[in-house]
Amino acid sequence: MLAALATTILFAISTVCGYRTARQIGGLEANFWRITLATIFLTLWAWTFGSGFAGAPEWFMLSGLFGIGLGDSAYFQALPRLGSRRTVLLCQCLTAPIAALIEWCWLGNKLNLPEILSIAVILAGVALALAPGDHLKISARDWKIGLTAAVFAALGGALGVVVIRKGYAVILAAGLSVDAGTTGYQRVLGGILVPTLFLLVLKWRSAQAHGPAFAETTLQVSREKWGRLWPWLLANALAGQTLGVTCMQWALATTNAAVVTAVIATTPLVLLPLTRIVEGEKIGLRSFAGALVAVSGVIGLTIFH
Repeated sequence: MLAALATTILFAISTVCGYRTARQIGGLEANFWRITLATIFLTLWAWTFGSGFAGAPEWFMLSGLFGIGLGDSAYFQALPRLGSRRTVLLCQCLTAPIAALIEWCWLGNKLNLPEILSIAVILAGVALALAPGDHLKISARDWKIGLTAAVFAALGGALGVVVIRKGYAVILAAGLSVDAGTTGYQRVLGGILVPTLFLLVLKWRSAQAHGPAFAETTLQVSREKWGRLWPWLLANALAGQTLGVTCMQWALATTNAAVVTAVIATTPLVLLPLTRIVEGEKIGLRSFAGALVAVSGVIGLTIFH
């Protein structure tokens, strides 16, 4: 549980940093650089202190495709549209019940009645926090796109963590022992291809639509933004995709996916003071109550699992 709690804190920090970068350079580019930096950090670990491609790399790379490549790409589309608090509340709280359902259907870990009731409480809390009136400052278009992206991110994240559990089961059956940093490295390799392709397509379409002059101007603007953004981007890569995911891998090596994602779903509570300080966002009574209800359901899921 200690690893899952550490993941929660690191993910909260990463979310605030990710929101700042996504607002400035767009979700696709912010996500690409975050994963690229994390890949460099984890590669250095895996081939110095870790085990390289030992274990079950095919499963962890598949997990990276779902969780990082598809899920995180959608997550970074929701961030600039919904804000960090709403995005993480929706994504993290939905990931837990979806992961529980997938693990039940695929790996045979069934849910009991208290677990099902806890999932219902989680969904009720999310609905309360995201009820009409809490997002009046968000345009209808941004709200629809952001909501769709957040749900897709939760689905990708849930698939990713359950596949991680399958990978560790294969390692255990083979009588091997692989550290969390190495499995995190294998996972990020499977996830980096999708955001790279998305960014290349975006840059190509922009160049085709606006010509070389636009590309040159954009490059100059990007250089100016980098001077302000690199600390946030570095913190995002370290807290989220490097240290945060490594702690999550560590937790999933010994703990069921539903329980780990349930603990991580308490991230919205950690985010409340952070978004108030960094983003200046006022936290309404209904949002706070919704977060408490959702997290109480998460706690129930953890206890009764």
